[in-house]
Parts: sequence; structure tokens; C-alpha cells
Amino acid sequence: MSPWRRAGRRFFGDRAAVIGLGVAGAVLLAALLAPLLAPYPPNAQPDPVALQRLAPGARHLLGTDAFSRDVLSRVLFGARVSLTVGLGAALLAVLIGGSVGLAAGLARPWLDRLLMRGVDVALALPRIFLLLAVFALWEGVPIGAVILLIAVTGWFETSRLVRAHVRSLRTADFVLAATALGAGPGRIARHLLPHVAATIIVSATLDIGNIILLEAGLSYLGLGVRPPTPTWGNMILEGRDLLFTAPWVAVAPGVALVLTVVAFNLVGDGMRDALDPRGVR
Repeated sequence: MSPWRRAGRRFFGDRAAVIGLGVAGAVLLAALLAPLLAPYPPNAQPDPVALQRLAPGARHLLGTDAFSRDVLSRVLFGARVSLTVGLGAALLAVLIGGSVGLAAGLARPWLDRLLMRGVDVALALPRIFLLLAVFALWEGVPIGAVILLIAVTGWFETSRLVRAHVRSLRTADFVLAATALGAGPGRIARHLLPHVAATIIVSATLDIGNIILLEAGLSYLGLGVRPPTPTWGNMILEGRDLLFTAPWVAVAPGVALVLTVVAFNLVGDGMRDALDPRGVR
């Protein structure tokens, strides 16, 4: 049995990871099918006077907000934004970090030191304050820019992990044999990529939940994706002053946010354990 199949068996033998995968899959499916599942358009305001702050009921399963918008519909469409940002930024971050880490691990000592010192400087900068400054100065940031900004400020840890893994493999027999046969850094990198794939996959999975939470925090502060586009963060912001009169406005997106972040973290922990070389032999 191949190591990847053994890792799969270990992953699906972890009950918490399987539950997390089920919840994450359900959230992803709901986001993809939001136009079909949502009972109303997310920004529709049928009657801002008579239908505002309606309690959950048969017509509005999660109630309505202060503008008579259906909360369930906005939660479903908000999932699309949160997952798009989380998945997109995590994928882009690991591509950048993995490439830099792979290059640093195979580079000459002077280039390795240069790249890693640059990463050290970037890690010393407060990421959240950089994002706050950019979003505060850039009004109406599109989703694509949000993904890019979060990714380019979040790939540094991945590069260090990949670089450490690559350097530990530089004395492996297959690397020494390829070097003796005259293989260049590019060909050696292609041989190393399957071995560091587990590190990249685990890093990306764990990053998704953190990025979703980061995007929600920025939206809650009125930055990032702006209303009327629904995101879980700005929905919680809109329901902040209604906690005692219409708590469902903030509770519904808050529960969705917590469940999604916990689910992706459980999946990431399960993949880390399953792909641990000390456990997969």
C-alpha cells in the first residue's frame, strides 16, 4: 500500500477530521448552490417597515434584519465570499511560499540567507496593521484585491516550513543521484515537490480557517468587502446593535463563521496527523 493510501486511511480513521470534512463540505456545497437554496435575493428589501427584524419563522427561517432582508439568504451568499477569500488566498499564499521555500532550500548559501532574512523581516511586521492601513486607504476594495493582499502578507510561514523540509532532503539518495547525473535545480525541484507536497497541503488547509476569520474581522471593522455585498463579518457588524431586540441577525452568521473555521481547523489537524512521516510508513 502506498504512503498516500495509508495517509488516507489514517485521516478517515480520525472521527474529528471526518466530522470537520463533512461540515466544511456542506458549507462549500451550500455556498456553491446559494442561488438555488436562498429563498430570496440577498439584498432584496421587500418592506423595510413591516418586515424588518422579523423573528425566525416559516417564511424567513432565520428571520430578517433591520432592512427586511432575509438573513438565511445573506448567510448563504456570505459563505460564497468567505470561502472564495479563504480558499483563494490560502492557495495563492502556499504557491508563493512553497516556491520561495523550494528555491531557498536549493539555492546557494548566500541566496538562501538573503531570502530567509527577507522572510524574517516580513514576519517581524504586524500583518494585521498592514492590512488595516491598506484597506483604510483603499475604499471599496474588490474581492480579488482582498485575496491578493491577504495572500502576499501570509506566505512567510509556509516558505520557512518548505525550506526546512527541502534542506532535510538535500542529502537523500535520490537527490545525490540526480545531482551526480548532472540534474539542475529545476529538475531536482520537480523530484522534491512530491515529498514536500504534504507540508504544502497541511499549511494550506490550516490557513483557510485563519483567513476566513481574518476576512470576517476586517469586514466587521468596516474594511475589506463593503456592504451591500453580504459577508459574515459585515452581517455581524450590522447585527451588533440588535443583540437584545433581534439577536438572530448577528447570531446566524456568527454560528456559520465559527462552525466553518472549526471545521477547516479539524480537517487541517487531521491531515497533519495523517501525513506525518513518523506515522505514515
